[in-house]
Amino acid sequence: MRQMRRAKDAMDRDWADPHLDLDAVAAHAGYSRFHFIRAFKEVYAETPGQYLSRRRIERAQDMLRAADLSVTEICMLVGFSSVGTFSSTFKRQTGLSPSEYRSRHVGRGAALIPGCYAMLWAGGFPARGPGAGAGAPAGSPDEPRNSGEADGESGCLR
Repeated sequence: MRQMRRAKDAMDRDWADPHLDLDAVAAHAGYSRFHFIRAFKEVYAETPGQYLSRRRIERAQDMLRAADLSVTEICMLVGFSSVGTFSSTFKRQTGLSPSEYRSRHVGRGAALIPGCYAMLWAGGFPARGPGAGAGAPAGSPDEPRNSGEADGESGCLR
């Protein structure tokens, strides 16, 4: 049981990684991939793939209710590499498409979190290198800093 919890913890920690590998998760439990699938299903009543998919869809539901991000952005943030797979999995698990889910659940609480803040929190912004931005070298005074400078229109950090 301890090995199964260790593997499940690894999936809970790395759920957003689209390259999360069944072999690596099985190694956390000390099993081959096929024995791990059988043992996991016996303990948790679902396969590791079903568990991971369910966790990702739960996170997507949270983001659809709370963040002002597109369905595609949410799809990528929760670890799906295909919008089609994400949408069909979402509909199978919730009975609604991601867009239908958002339209039914938005407006029942606080305002949506601006997408730029949600992306920043999720680590979705790519690293900036030399030449990123208006042609200024990295660290130059002309390059926007992440020090609270706000974009006047959205209120988001540049």
